[in-house]
Amino acid sequence: TLLWVLVFLDYANESACEDCVPELCPVTQGCRAGLVRDSCDCCFECGNLEGQSCDAGQRNVYYGLCGEDMECKSEPSSATDDGTHEPQCVCASQRTLCGSDGQTYMNLCKFKEAAFSNPGLNAMPVIKVPPRSLVNVTGSSALFLCEVFAFPMALVEWRKESEDTVLPGDDPHISSRGGPQRFELSSWLQIEEATQTDSGTYRCVARNELGEASATALLGILPAGNTSSHISITRCLTFLLYDVSRFPHMKSHVSITLIH
Repeated sequence: TLLWVLVFLDYANESACEDCVPELCPVTQGCRAGLVRDSCDCCFECGNLEGQSCDAGQRNVYYGLCGEDMECKSEPSSATDDGTHEPQCVCASQRTLCGSDGQTYMNLCKFKEAAFSNPGLNAMPVIKVPPRSLVNVTGSSALFLCEVFAFPMALVEWRKESEDTVLPGDDPHISSRGGPQRFELSSWLQIEEATQTDSGTYRCVARNELGEASATALLGILPAGNTSSHISITRCLTFLLYDVSRFPHMKSHVSITLIH
């Protein structure tokens, strides 16, 4: 059966692996989906493209591993003649992107494939991971994360709605930091020793020369006191804030009053 074949191949691959000498690895070229480790976990090879068959998990055994920003999944559309579902590479982000060539790309992975063949291809920002709404207690820290895809690299700013200043501004208990990668930027906003005046709506704004994108999250700060008495309230508010953050048009109809 296929299972026994895969087990045998896995054993054969392991037994064939020698001591890893990176200097002896072949040079990889033309990898439109980025690089992955080979079956011996030593050299790099081309990752599989979207729609190609793949090995589930972290081991490169038979079909190979998916490239960057992809997951190995069994989709209904990938059913074989005997009714089994063959795992295929699926892009983790299915948001469409507008390229500088006037084309609309189905997702991040399709854009990266096109950008490999056309190095001058750019894209306006897309929020890959929006900040999540939080509920916390006075004196604690709150941390928002915002992950952005764009090329050329986007400038990411944090703002609190109803205020004109870009955070952190001159407030010593608020800081912002980021870590760039190729095409991507992760930005954090940290609020230390938060008070109830920090409650509100925070917006992550990413922009480059092609346009901008933004996402919001709500922060609720409960008054200090017996933390255990706030557990049920916190759970309720967390659910409410998460639900509201998924539907931005509802924010104007929701208000939260914190009672001392």
